[in-house]
Amino acid sequence: MALLSLALAADAAPQSVVPDSGPKIGPAKPDFFNRVIANQKKGEAALDVYERIERVETRKSPSDPAPAAIKISRVIPSGTGMVRIPLGEDGKPSDSAAYRAELEGLARVLTVLVNDSGSQRDALEKYAKKKKDKSELIDATHNAFLFSFVARESRGDRTLSKYKLEHNPAFKPTTRFTAIFPKVSGFVWVDEVSGELARIEGDVTEDISVGLFLGKIYKGSHFMQERYEFLPGLWLISFSQYDFDGRKLFSSFSVHERAFYSNYRYIGPPNEALAAIRQELGRAELDKPLPGSANQ
Repeated sequence: MALLSLALAADAAPQSVVPDSGPKIGPAKPDFFNRVIANQKKGEAALDVYERIERVETRKSPSDPAPAAIKISRVIPSGTGMVRIPLGEDGKPSDSAAYRAELEGLARVLTVLVNDSGSQRDALEKYAKKKKDKSELIDATHNAFLFSFVARESRGDRTLSKYKLEHNPAFKPTTRFTAIFPKVSGFVWVDEVSGELARIEGDVTEDISVGLFLGKIYKGSHFMQERYEFLPGLWLISFSQYDFDGRKLFSSFSVHERAFYSNYRYIGPPNEALAAIRQELGRAELDKPLPGSANQ
């Protein structure tokens, strides 16, 4: 479902400035649309070279005032995915020895990848395929939805254009992932000056089969995501919320998560990340604040 949000976010290009009651139309302003797509892919690619702090709050139901559990992690790209190192509630290591051990483990993984990438061929190919699938899914959204202008709204010193998102009846899904598109609807907010998606909010309008039809996401499930300009010209996700109900095999499940992302910091590809981690391990105080963080 996170992939679904990403794909929908990529298709947030405005189609036409018309009243909400007006006719639904297909892609327009192709140059602007291509710019939105390119920006979304740029943000995706940045996650491979930027670390961040991630705070995930889990609730039993969306209406619970306080989370049942909170998990805070330092998320660092490893070249074949993401490594999550647990932090305390204050966003700092709660156990210095355990934290150092996690960093040492990451350094070993990066060392192998940098010095002998051939030994990690399977992991690299799997990660490359995952990224390719994401990119193709983003491109497929070009024709999957119709948009109609709703209103302009202010967020800080920026003006966002809000569009209603609906299924394009002419769209024919070609994969099990794109088959999800006809079963969702919602709204998107676009910063038209930068060509960046600022917010997306959607609902599941029909049950969605998952896991080779062994499970379902039920109609009425809800998701949203917000993005901000953390660094000049670089927009990244700042908040996401998922409220899903469904079943897996013969058991029901309920997922209610809110995630906050902050402290984006460039750490680079594996060779640069390895140097940065080794430098950090060489410092006497591992809980010393990281320099150069980008906070929202």
